[in-house]
Amino acid sequence: MDNKELLKEVKAKAEKWLSPQYDEETRKAVQALLDAEDPTALIDAFYKDLEFGTGGLRGIMGAGSNRMNIYTVGAATQGLANYLNECFKDEPQISVVIGHDVRNNSRKFAELAADIFSANGIKVYLFDACRPVPEISYAIRKLGCNSGVMVTASHNPKEYNGYKAYWSDGAQMIAPHDVGTIAYVNAITSVDMIKFTPNKDLIEIIGKDVDNMYLDDIKTLSLSPDAIKRHHDMKIVYTPIHGTGSMLVFDSLKKWGFDNVIHVPEQDVQSGDFPTVDSPNPENSEAMAMGIAKALETGASLVLASDPDSDRIGLVVRDSKGNYQLVNGNQIVMIFLYYLITRNRELGKLTGREYCVKTIVTTETIKRIAEANQVKCFDCFTGFKWIADVMRNMEDQGRYLGGGEESYGFLPETFVRDKDAVSSITLMCEIAAWAADRNLTLYDLLIDIYNEYGFSREKGVSVVRPGKSGADEIVAMMKNFRENPPKSLAGSPVVVIKDYADLNCKNLTTGEVSKMNFPTTSNVLQFFTEAGDKVSVRPSGTEPKIKFYVEVREDLPSKDKYEETVVKAEEKIKKVLADLGV
Repeated sequence: MDNKELLKEVKAKAEKWLSPQYDEETRKAVQALLDAEDPTALIDAFYKDLEFGTGGLRGIMGAGSNRMNIYTVGAATQGLANYLNECFKDEPQISVVIGHDVRNNSRKFAELAADIFSANGIKVYLFDACRPVPEISYAIRKLGCNSGVMVTASHNPKEYNGYKAYWSDGAQMIAPHDVGTIAYVNAITSVDMIKFTPNKDLIEIIGKDVDNMYLDDIKTLSLSPDAIKRHHDMKIVYTPIHGTGSMLVFDSLKKWGFDNVIHVPEQDVQSGDFPTVDSPNPENSEAMAMGIAKALETGASLVLASDPDSDRIGLVVRDSKGNYQLVNGNQIVMIFLYYLITRNRELGKLTGREYCVKTIVTTETIKRIAEANQVKCFDCFTGFKWIADVMRNMEDQGRYLGGGEESYGFLPETFVRDKDAVSSITLMCEIAAWAADRNLTLYDLLIDIYNEYGFSREKGVSVVRPGKSGADEIVAMMKNFRENPPKSLAGSPVVVIKDYADLNCKNLTTGEVSKMNFPTTSNVLQFFTEAGDKVSVRPSGTEPKIKFYVEVREDLPSKDKYEETVVKAEEKIKKVLADLGV
């Protein structure tokens, strides 16, 4: 389709949004797009329908079929309601939990979803204010609901919002329910098909009671209460970065016994504009800057943060020279699993039935830690719904210790089935207290782990390509990597290629091709080198970007050579990225 034909199609689609079915505010916004001299914004808003994918919806807020607004959210909710009414038609009362983050329009979208579910005869438990993602997962399980919705765009920029759909186990949907829901959502082809008039008798507001149950259950995760007693006054800086973490993280830390938690007052303010940061993502040093400044001011050695929906954790530690270092997501998961395995061993709780989970793009060092301690380590696709799937399959076959992914998410419990910054932040503070008992900082502990299990260094690079042209470019990039894979990376030959689109693992040395055991396929490529390095290439399922995950191995001669080894590894990562053309 050429640009002229595309514009004609887009205009015809947009003009339908000028009908009386749509509210006045929406009609005015669409008319402004149609009247604009530059059609780019109009095309981006209407060139496709915002797709209800396997993770739900996520997009820029505004008028248009490719935007987050009351009509796209309404269609998603109506489709999900129809699917629930079909799947659970024999149950006396279908029920859902609805939560939301601090973003602009999040409360509006959550209340809209509650109205539509209730209009379809579905009982709704709606949180009274913003809450963390993991508490929605928790409430679904605790209240015995059939499904749930969280209105959030996680750590995306302020222009975005999203809609995550959960199943009865508290996890985001996988097959067959994701596919089933998508089909029902796609069947909503007209605003007239959406039931907007609520049955208020079916909407129940929940809040503090669920908070207390959730915090009580998190408290059961503590493995070193005596260490906390000895170090209860350690200085801990925590910032929710304007998000939902302020609702529960401070309470959780207090409940565990930490009584010297330092606020970053400017970032305690809940705001969908995220006024103190460019992006509310704890992966970025910029988002952690105010927390670090507060640590410098107060002499704290530990800075923790959560993203707006409080499922991701950010961590900054003080190194041997007194400098503050951002700990990456791979290292965060590694510290958690090292502690959980080590502490369970110390307490005599390792029985041989324990297991942990990591995603395929997360560091292989975790697998070495687990296997050295006779703990099984499962690999799964990116996204916590796949970690939850392993937990579901292992329910009666083993004891879950923890699971995480490189994108700063970890889950140390089974009563939630999504990543959980509330429990993770609290547990990380316990790890710091446990390390302090051994005269170690978390930075020291990290070096000890590398010294014992081998050094690796990771870096993630995202190449953003917005709009239709960007989406086409990402498709072309993946096609090129499949047809012309790199022969070597940083001077080391590529010896294995894993393509998760067809689940083929090809050994380039022997020519042997084997099938990988995964529940479905995924558009991910991995290249493994003779030197033990790993590169993963994956288009994002929720954002207009393609991600490159690089992990390199280096020898760590001794603990005092750690910083030199880091520099050497960083240089190697640059060479790998250059070889990839990134």
